[in-house]
Amino acid sequence: MTEAAPEVRVSTLELFFDLVFVFVITQLADALAEHLTFARLGNTVLILAVVWWMYSGYAWLTNAIAPDSTIRRTLLLTGMAGFLVMALTIPEAFGEYGWLFGVSYLVVNLVHFVLFAGVDQGRARAMRLLGPLNIVAALLVLAGGVVHEPYRHILWVAAPVLQITASYLHRIEMHQIAAGHFAERHGLVIIIAIGESIVSIGVGFAGVHLSWGPILVAVLGLCIAYYLYWFYFAGDDARGARVLAATDHPRQRARLALQAWGYAHYPMLLGIIVASVGIKMTVSHATGPLHWGQASALGGGVALYLVGHAAFLAQLHLRGVPHRLVAAALALATIPLGHWFAIAQLVALPVVMVVTAMVEDLPEVRRSGSTAIGTFGRTPTSEEPS
Repeated sequence: MTEAAPEVRVSTLELFFDLVFVFVITQLADALAEHLTFARLGNTVLILAVVWWMYSGYAWLTNAIAPDSTIRRTLLLTGMAGFLVMALTIPEAFGEYGWLFGVSYLVVNLVHFVLFAGVDQGRARAMRLLGPLNIVAALLVLAGGVVHEPYRHILWVAAPVLQITASYLHRIEMHQIAAGHFAERHGLVIIIAIGESIVSIGVGFAGVHLSWGPILVAVLGLCIAYYLYWFYFAGDDARGARVLAATDHPRQRARLALQAWGYAHYPMLLGIIVASVGIKMTVSHATGPLHWGQASALGGGVALYLVGHAAFLAQLHLRGVPHRLVAAALALATIPLGHWFAIAQLVALPVVMVVTAMVEDLPEVRRSGSTAIGTFGRTPTSEEPS
């Protein structure tokens, strides 16, 4: 058995960075709640796609180099400023402030490229293609902020298409993934996003008389948020980190990191946004029916999250995929309940998730999934037992 790699933990500066990023999630939820339309939902999907890509890029960056010098910390702060300004412009990202969103996004990309140039030669070589393509994608977003429709949305769609294509063109095996740190970083952004969704729901109570209906909405909304947390953090986060650590081939490990923590986490975050919008909009309809769009946001958001987590488990070959897909289908089936009576849907969703949790907590299920690692920070070597 070889000596274990030193423990690598997420730094407080990275956590600070995540808090700034999650402000984007809050802004997207608020903007969608203000205008719950298919057009605004489409814009939310596009904005989250390009922003999540670069958040993931910074997660890969700090997985490779610690922000342990004044220059690196200053550059990382510059990147945070870019994310902050992007968040501020989100309500008008496809309107008056589209150019400002684009400029901020370009700054985020340029800082990322400059910081990656300071890592080891292998990973720097990997960025020689990916970095310029990311900058081209940022320029597409910037151009989309200054042109008129239909070209604006065409350019916005082209940006994430280029970014995803770039991930298959550059030498992804040149990235060396510290599995524990990588999984912990993404887990933290999920829990912060869930926490911010609760804050967002609380904001929806401004000016609302606290009768039994709104109070019940708050409690049931908390229950929904808790079970979103439970599905991710009941052991699958640690088991996922162990699978990543045990993947020896550099290309396979990097590809798994991209697909499970990059692509699969996207629908989870989108689901958190949409579900928080649905819960917030039930506050004023607690004792009555929801509109179809509001009920669809509530059930559809939970379903999106569960489908994303099912994709995460499927990439890692962990059990639980059928449970989550069935729960997602049942979450969608609650939409007519919400259209009939809002509280009925809010009760049904936690029940669906509780039953799923109980099934997964059966002794035989727990035994078969008992390979969780004890800490995120330790990366086993290929010689260690898995």
